[in-house]
Parts: sequence; C-alpha cells; structure tokens
Amino acid sequence: MVLSATGASTDPRGPFIDVRQRDTGLRELMDDPDCDLGQLRRTYAVFPVVNGLVAGWRRAYRERIRPLLSADRATTLLDLGSGGGDLARSLARWARRDGLRLAVTAVDPDRRAHDFASVRPVDGVTYRCASSGDLVEASEQFDVVVSNHVLHHLDDSSRADVLADSRALARRLVLHSDIRRSRAAYAGYWVGTLPLARTSFVRVDGLRSIRRSWTDTELARALPAGWAAVGRPPFRVWAVLDLAAAAAAPDSDEARRAGDVEPGPRS
Repeated sequence: MVLSATGASTDPRGPFIDVRQRDTGLRELMDDPDCDLGQLRRTYAVFPVVNGLVAGWRRAYRERIRPLLSADRATTLLDLGSGGGDLARSLARWARRDGLRLAVTAVDPDRRAHDFASVRPVDGVTYRCASSGDLVEASEQFDVVVSNHVLHHLDDSSRADVLADSRALARRLVLHSDIRRSRAAYAGYWVGTLPLARTSFVRVDGLRSIRRSWTDTELARALPAGWAAVGRPPFRVWAVLDLAAAAAAPDSDEARRAGDVEPGPRS
C-alpha cells in the first residue's frame, strides 16, 4: 500500500487485496507517537460515526451486557483502550435510556487519546490514562470488561497480557470485540470510506486493521482455555470470557479457571 502526502491510500489493487492471511507486519498510522496530531484528533472525532455503522456494539449491549444490568444496583464496566471514548459514552447512554445503572471507566494508556476523550464529559463515564496492567497492579475489579478494535493492534505477547489482565479485572464478563477479516469486509470498507480518505486516518488505518484482524477460527486458536471466539454478522468476532456462566456451574473446569484470576508473568 502506498500513501499520498495526506495519508490517503493509493494502492493500485483497490479493494481487491488478498486477505486470506493475517498481515501482522502492517502498522496503523495512529499508533505512531509522532503522527500528525490534527489528523489523529479528526480520526477520534469520526469514530462515533464509523463505529456506529460497523462495530455492532448495540447488538453486543443487548445480547451480553444489558442482561447483567440492574435498575437498583450500579454495574461497573471497564472499557480498555477506549480511544476517543465513543464506546464508553454510548454504553452509558444506552443503559441510562433503559433505566439501568451503569458506571463506565474508560482507560487508555495513550495520553493523546485520554486528552481528547476527557474534554467530552458524560454522566456515568470516568476517563483515566492507564493501562490494564496498571489496574491489575492496583487490585481493581469491574463487573464487565470490554474493548473495541484493540486486540488486532497487539503482538502475541501484548495480547496474552491484555487477556490475562482482563480475566483478573472482570467479575462477570469479558467481551473484546474486533473485526472478522474477509474480502467482503475489506472491499466494503474500501468503498464506504472513500469520502474520508483525506480527512483523517480512518480509511488507511481501517483497511490495515482488517488485514491485521482474525477469522473466527484464527481467533479461537489464539485464545486461552475458557475463552470463546464468537462470530457475529456481518464482520465481527468477539473474544468472550463468561465468568457469570462459570459461576453458575461451580463444578465445571471453566469455573475453576474463572476462580484463578492471577495474571501471568510479564516479559
């Protein structure tokens, strides 16, 4: 892939790239600590629209998160790698509309993301500049732990750390949502984001994200025991650890694993 001076893709293959294999050598522009700050902020600003169209969190909220919420007791939720904070704000808003109590903590170790999100306060959302490891070291826990489009950014070692941290931090549910790689996903995003090509990193980084992401089978193989890779249409895959279900079956192997919340050693 070739980039113009504005960051727009000029890859001559257009939407017809072979995506049968993960391309983990690609690096997303927004992951560069020296990337253009104006473009990065515009990327955060457009995330609510893009994620609203493609990330499927309304479904995830209805199917997996809302059943755990209560109108009487506040449920705590941690959003790891929260970026511009759009997912945290959406979850808090949906719960509030449903008359349910949800306290969301949105954390990102990137100061640039934290600074962007923290000037957009919403009732029920707290922003912190921190990593999952910071929270584990502080012995914090939350009822639910989620992330959006985080896992595909990570190398094998960092992914193992985040999964172990998630397990240590969650009492009831972990749900990491990411892209399910396919030719249709790539072609659809290539066409659909043409108007955004010169305004932010959304187009280039989104296409790279798809090429770095998993199929259902690949993600299942990459997850530790007790986790499930759950495909959702049209182009989503969830890494799910259902600790509430494990607690309902205390004699199961998963229940015994769920009780062991110590994270593994870090390199």
